[in-house]
Amino acid sequence: MQWERRHAFLVAIDSDGCAFDTMELKHKECFIPNTIRYYSLQAVSKYAREAAEFVNLYSKSRGVNRFPALIETLQWLQRRPEVAARGVTIEIPTALQDWIERETRLGNPALQAAVDATGNDELKQALAWSEAVNRAVKEMVHGVPPFPGVRESLERLQGDADLIVCSATPNEALRAEWSEHGIDRFVAAICGQESGTKKQTLEAAGNYPPGHVLMVGDAPGDYRAAEANGSLFFPICPGREEASWQRFFTEGIDRFLRGGFAGDYQSRLLDEFEQTLPQDPPWPVRGPADA
Repeated sequence: MQWERRHAFLVAIDSDGCAFDTMELKHKECFIPNTIRYYSLQAVSKYAREAAEFVNLYSKSRGVNRFPALIETLQWLQRRPEVAARGVTIEIPTALQDWIERETRLGNPALQAAVDATGNDELKQALAWSEAVNRAVKEMVHGVPPFPGVRESLERLQGDADLIVCSATPNEALRAEWSEHGIDRFVAAICGQESGTKKQTLEAAGNYPPGHVLMVGDAPGDYRAAEANGSLFFPICPGREEASWQRFFTEGIDRFLRGGFAGDYQSRLLDEFEQTLPQDPPWPVRGPADA
């Protein structure tokens, strides 16, 4: 998705968990119940819930696209001794894994095209699950305002920077959430999962001068997308979102626009961000030899 460049600076902002406090609501009320239902995890629902919450909310995988997150959730379940003790076999949908590896736009339209082309049952199952998640989100997620400090920061950046939404959420949900609260008027484009990965969205930004592109996000994947494009990164730390936005408003914006963001300031932000999310889960797992 392209937009007309109007300023020398670009700020790309993630949505779920970054601009909006919707991560817990979406995953706990929309994603996880449908994962248990569509992947027949009722017998180990407690462990399925813990695995899905770890992957999507409380680990360095936070914010990853829904389809790789589904695979990772099932992989963690395969390695839980409690799941094996209950005689439950967790199958990893290899056709979905293969599709993830070759597809660059991990959204329902591309998955529907793959289903139409192959008729594969695992892809059909993933599409049915994803569509059910979208229906649940549409019914459940409304009335959740942006974090305190978001609107003020968007207003502060007007006239100095182009703003875009850069997210792995479907475009329809993004448009609904940003328009519901009247902050869509601040952004030049809303780029969700159908637009490609966050890395691809930042690549498409194109011709801004070095040091003039900033990604604001709450997940390690947001940082990796920024790093891959030579962009700066301001973290919204999970669990400290209000304080992070206040810091962005009071000092981050000026440092970005006036210089002084790259270097020591960026390094301090990244050091703090690195400590917020673990790599490994808090429960015991079976190694490959035990599987």
